[in-house]
Amino acid sequence: MPPLRRRSLLRLIHAGALGTCAPAVVGLAACGRGGGSGSGGDGGVADPAASDIEMRWVGAAHERGHRLRSAATAQQITAPWPGPVRRAAVLVLGAGVAGLAAARAFTRHGVDDVHVLELEDTAGGNARAHTMGGTACPLGAHYLPVPGPQAREVSEWLHEIGLLHTDAGGRVRADERHLCHSPQERLFFEGQWVEGLLPPAAPGTPRLAQYRRFAGLVSALQRPASPGGGPAFALPAHRAAWNAELAALEAQTFASWLASQGLQDPALTTYLDYCCRDDYGAGATQVSAWAGVHYFASRHGFTAPGGDGEGTGGTADAAREGVFTWPEGNAWLTQRLAAPLGTERLHTGQTVLAVREEKHHVAVLAFDERRQALHAWHAGVVVMALPLFVAQRLVQPASAALRSALESAAAVLVHAPWLVANLQLDRPLLDRATGAPPAWDNVVHGGRGLGYVDATHQRLSPLPASGSAPVLTAYHAIDIGERAALLDPDARPWGERVLAELAQVHPDLRRRVQRIDLMRYGHAMAVPRPGVHRHAALTALRATRGRLRFAHGDLAGYSVFEEAFTAGSEVAAPVGPRG
Repeated sequence: MPPLRRRSLLRLIHAGALGTCAPAVVGLAACGRGGGSGSGGDGGVADPAASDIEMRWVGAAHERGHRLRSAATAQQITAPWPGPVRRAAVLVLGAGVAGLAAARAFTRHGVDDVHVLELEDTAGGNARAHTMGGTACPLGAHYLPVPGPQAREVSEWLHEIGLLHTDAGGRVRADERHLCHSPQERLFFEGQWVEGLLPPAAPGTPRLAQYRRFAGLVSALQRPASPGGGPAFALPAHRAAWNAELAALEAQTFASWLASQGLQDPALTTYLDYCCRDDYGAGATQVSAWAGVHYFASRHGFTAPGGDGEGTGGTADAAREGVFTWPEGNAWLTQRLAAPLGTERLHTGQTVLAVREEKHHVAVLAFDERRQALHAWHAGVVVMALPLFVAQRLVQPASAALRSALESAAAVLVHAPWLVANLQLDRPLLDRATGAPPAWDNVVHGGRGLGYVDATHQRLSPLPASGSAPVLTAYHAIDIGERAALLDPDARPWGERVLAELAQVHPDLRRRVQRIDLMRYGHAMAVPRPGVHRHAALTALRATRGRLRFAHGDLAGYSVFEEAFTAGSEVAAPVGPRG
């Protein structure tokens, strides 16, 4: 018989020892109160009052970003800037994925004087980490699919850090220790957990016919846009071909296109709406049909369950096994991107107030949040690795054309708010005895939230690590109309929303939760609405290679790791002496 491989062993462990209990999730910045053990009571212990569960905001310093709105800041910008001036060959503003990739790329081009300014106290942007009760957990993005052929820069870096390697036969292999363990996903549907995230469909039913019709449409759209041409869909998206059929998709919403194709089964449309909210922060009625199809076509397509005509269930993404994940989510990646900079070149707690393009350099005014003092920089090149609506507030370009492009790009983009909640438990939750076993990703069909991930699922042993508490990380895409409510200093209403969603499927949740730490993103990601993809202003900013350059996921019109990393990598080019 063939040898038992690590992932096969994990399947056996989760099918047996973990079949009736759900494990936990994961992060990295130190928190206040501990409380990992709790009372340790059994199922008969009364639910605690709502006030017994500590709920608090963590991670984001929105007051720093809002400093730009103040009259005092306006006066500081117009007054003479303080000295002495610090100098750099390249100054990157923003230490998210794009900014860190840009710093790496300039260094690889031989520029040894690259500095990065970051608003928050840690690097990573939407891929930062947290800890609760000794357990690591994400504050944002939590996985990275194995990159496809167009994501060349990402693939090169993953080879560099050992996540990918090329074998003697020329085949690219992933380090299985970092791939998501099985079972990967499950869905709470019609009263029970089912494997995968697509609701099951019985043979011969209209639902299965709808699944197969959508699979066929995606497959047809994946074909090259022209004979002998490049792929119609790719990650990063600007490396795909373009034609009138794709432009027609981009001109309408995903929901309207699905309706025009007769795809109206509630199980399918609810699943597709979930996919859009999960990747784009907005549903099928808001994102373009191009974006809705891109979700599948740029990776592994859509596989209808029972493709052989016999099965009744399965996943909509047959190659979903190729997903890297860690307890702390994508912070595992950003920490490795940031490490070479050290504290000498990565300057955190820096709120940039103004950027001026001058004759021989670019001048930057920043506020040091720790020292509560202003300071100025001069750099030969400044990379704006910031959301474009922020860049538009900061930048005073010398070029009228660049100013116009920036204003147009900022105007066309709408950013979705986002909520990430880490729930520290005193012990694993009880799980239903029937249905799919606990998985890494657990979603409630038709739920208001996006489900939760359990990163202790990545452990080989089903037993919790010594001194650590189970943690679940729940995700919510928030309606744009609720953005202002995220500024409420009281985190409890949002924590209660998270509890209400998950208590539907875990009745013992309130008894087990010790603390909830919530991370709020007022402007988490650009929404790929109709007309955004390939917008002329975004294309113009991406191509800019003067003293002011732009590198951010916003340039793609939506936010995923591959887009941000590629934008940062592409922005680098040899530069002259520092200004």
